[in-house]
Amino acid sequence: MAPQSRLSLISRHLDQTPRVELNTPYAHERQSSPSDDIPYNPQPAAVQQEKKTNMSSQPPHPALLIPGPIEFDDQVLQSMSHFSESHVGAPFVKTFGETLTMLRKLFQTQDPASQPFVISGSGTLGWDQVAANLAEPGDDVLVLHTGYFADSFADCFETYGVKATQLKAPIGERPQLDEVEKALKEKKYKLITVTHVDTSTGVLSEIEALSKLVHKVSPDTLVVVDGVCSVGCEEIQFDNWGIDCVITASQKAIGCPAGLSIVMASGRAIKSFQSRKVPPTSYFGSWKNWMPIMQNYEAGKPSYFATPSPQLVHALHTTLTQITSVPLADRFAAHRKASQKVKKAITDLGLKQLASKPENQANGMTAIYLPKGMTPPDVLPKLMQRGVVFAGGLHKQIATQYIRFGHMGVSVTDPNRDDIDRAITALKEGITEAQAAMDMSSR
Repeated sequence: MAPQSRLSLISRHLDQTPRVELNTPYAHERQSSPSDDIPYNPQPAAVQQEKKTNMSSQPPHPALLIPGPIEFDDQVLQSMSHFSESHVGAPFVKTFGETLTMLRKLFQTQDPASQPFVISGSGTLGWDQVAANLAEPGDDVLVLHTGYFADSFADCFETYGVKATQLKAPIGERPQLDEVEKALKEKKYKLITVTHVDTSTGVLSEIEALSKLVHKVSPDTLVVVDGVCSVGCEEIQFDNWGIDCVITASQKAIGCPAGLSIVMASGRAIKSFQSRKVPPTSYFGSWKNWMPIMQNYEAGKPSYFATPSPQLVHALHTTLTQITSVPLADRFAAHRKASQKVKKAITDLGLKQLASKPENQANGMTAIYLPKGMTPPDVLPKLMQRGVVFAGGLHKQIATQYIRFGHMGVSVTDPNRDDIDRAITALKEGITEAQAAMDMSSR
């Protein structure tokens, strides 16, 4: 590089123009320079112009087919290698703002009163946000139970002094609407929560009919959806279905590495938050702190409360760009098709699902009962030997009796990948081998 050009680079950081003042009295950043808006291209132009083939830039590795984290697209991983940048500089503010706007498209909300949040943390942070911002100590909430994660959500509420009542269904099923109606008529609840897909059981809850019922029977009750294992592979019509809050995470069907808690709140939920009698019972998770930050980023204004994760936000921006570039209906149809293939293969093997009824079966994962006497350690290593990673059981009552197969994201939507077919073959061979070993040992 010529001396003059080096000097020019250095001089950009000696800009004497006024610095951007943030919404804290002590934080300042340099004024962004015009050159910051130049798109960053981490690959040579010739490489960028190459047509995509079935050759991945990732090192060889077993296909990760658990219910999250999932396999990632090459471009998503490459965007994680973005150079370090100011989290209040113009380029990142633009990226973050576009990310928030694309989340509106994914959740299918056009209501300007709806508010997206993207905060560093896991999906579990979504529970804290709901408990700390939408409920107050002493409030009653109704938690619909379809597996392990309803227990955890209820435990989170209790941690914040909120009284959680669980309406439980048998393993593999979901609470019925008449049961929900009865519960809502017996007591006034500040909110109701439902796990759209419980990762421990593979049970899919019906959101539209449930939300309509709640609005009819208990119109003041907020409808909260745990969509950690559903957003991106199951349809959610946020506005049309009258949902008040959906929590999710980056690492499942959205297809971004773990580390981002994602929330969409309705205007009604925001009004409920703003009319609280006591301040939010969390500092880091308080919407009082985060809402102006999210609103400013989406408006293209730098703002600061706590440092975000720029590389993860870049990865989320990339995957959301991919998701919103095709009709959402096509994406959901692809997941239904893959799910049907998986479930047919399971039936052909003589195996059963935890969710035995088709209407209760998720499209992004399947929980599979193993043959009697067989346990996950008998099978999972055999799948690994065949280049496939499944998950063991999670439901505390039956954890040793089943395994879980995640089929979502690029493993489903990328036509150049054969993850699902390879996994089905591995499952057939692995079960057969494990059964043969059991038969041999019983002689």
